[in-house]
Order: sequence, then C-alpha cells, then structure tokens
Amino acid sequence: MRFLGNIEAKMDTKGRAFLPAVFRKILQASSEERLVLRKDVFQPCLVLYPESVWNEQMDALRLRLNRWNKQHQQVFRQFVSEVEVLTLDGNGRFLLPKRYLRMAEIELDIKFIGMGDTIEIWSNTKVDQHQLSAEAFSNALEELMETEEAEKE
Repeated sequence: MRFLGNIEAKMDTKGRAFLPAVFRKILQASSEERLVLRKDVFQPCLVLYPESVWNEQMDALRLRLNRWNKQHQQVFRQFVSEVEVLTLDGNGRFLLPKRYLRMAEIELDIKFIGMGDTIEIWSNTKVDQHQLSAEAFSNALEELMETEEAEKE
C-alpha cells in the first residue's frame, strides 16, 4: 500500500468526512475494510492505519517491549488504548470522534496527507506550521541521503 499526496477536504458538522477516492481505491485493492485512528505520537494530527498496517505496528512494538517491565507495559497500553476502529460507510465516509478532533485541534477544514502506509489528517490551518521551510527540507534531505550513501560504502 502506498498512500501519496495531499488532499484538502471538509467535514460536516457531525464530524464526518469522505476518505478521498484515491485512498479508498488503494484500500479496496488491498481488501482492507477497517481503519484504525490514532492521534500521532509527535505531531498535532490524526493517523489512519489500514488494519493490517496497525497490526504490524502493534506486533513490532510488542517485540521491542518486555511484558515484565512496568514502563514498557504503560507505553504499550497507552499506544494501543488510545485508538478508534473505523469502517467507511457506503458513501466512503467515516466519523471523526470529537475527542480526536480536540486532540489534533481540527475544525471543519482538513487535509489528508498520504504517508506511504498510513494517512495523516491535519487541520488545514495548522499543517503548514509543522512543515519545514523549502531550504530546511532540502538541507535535511541532502544530509540524510549523504549519510545513507556513506554507510553503503
């Protein structure tokens, strides 16, 4: 699965949004029926995981954690308990619960951003505040790619 691009949208007053058709097609092609919604760990946005991707993330996290370590258990509990399982209705809509909208400071105007195997949902007015400037982006990308090339040698 590869979700790419960004799409502006609006929610209705009940908090329902249409998942963009391009993303729905990718889900359908992968036979994904359910999505898992979670507030992002680092940024003020929401993340939609196809259920199979969510399960992979949970398994990977569980493998790194010791069940007999108190802090590890707390981290795992918090990661997996702060989620909502979503199913699209026949029109491709889903409901964003109000508590998640508050956590991500989202109002009616939203932006879907494809992040490879997940989809981020941002407040359309806040997303630019969390982007790198063009120069900072190019510098960071250059540094990352130089480091990767050096490691290959």
